[in-house]
Amino acid sequence: MGGLGSEGTPAVEARSGAVTSVDLSGQPEAIRVLVADDHVLFRRGLEMVLQAEEGIEVVGEAGDGVEALRRAEELLPDVILMDVRMPKQTGIEACLAIKESVPSSRIVMLTISDEESDLFEAIRAGANGYLLKDIPGEDIADGIRAVHTGQSLISPSMASKLLAEFAQISRREEQAPNPHAPKLTAREVEVLRLVARGLGNRDIGQQLFISENTVKNHVRNILEKLQLHTRMEAAMYAVRQNIIDPRQS
Repeated sequence: MGGLGSEGTPAVEARSGAVTSVDLSGQPEAIRVLVADDHVLFRRGLEMVLQAEEGIEVVGEAGDGVEALRRAEELLPDVILMDVRMPKQTGIEACLAIKESVPSSRIVMLTISDEESDLFEAIRAGANGYLLKDIPGEDIADGIRAVHTGQSLISPSMASKLLAEFAQISRREEQAPNPHAPKLTAREVEVLRLVARGLGNRDIGQQLFISENTVKNHVRNILEKLQLHTRMEAAMYAVRQNIIDPRQS
């Protein structure tokens, strides 16, 4: 049960293992978003789109990677939308630094780059999502909400490239499974295989006929067992260790 905090302090409500801040009226607090992109007109347009969305508040902006890190440390945003290619420090470099300095912030790379190398580097840097700028504004808003609840996002066209890379890794590393690799249950392997296809928790639950909350628990257990931070890192690790075969995904 959620309760009222001390005067002037938001209360905290817990539901199904997730903690959600609420204001004194009992309404969930808006998701606080930082926009980092070196194109001013794009930042302004994105801010206008997001400010019109219920439950989302743009709290700041940055024009390069160095400023993105500084603003993230100042504002402690819930979600950061960040371009890959920015001056002074790239979005990927900034992502690495922000994950170290402000680990509570979730980062979505929002970019025109459909290069596989940028996608893989973003995943290694700890990004929680990778979206292309050609998606509709409402999809960006939905993505912010999904990432805020703990999901990972990837544009469908990029997901296919990621699976192709998985297949190449598997072909290059035709070796026996590592005997020291963590043991996943059969259900966890099923969940991980669907994560590798880019499915969100709700879609995974529908395919496996289990609740969304059960999927979240499976994903949490998988990450703990593999000692990794993001869903995509877990999928890449699982392919390298032959825990899953992407050709069967």
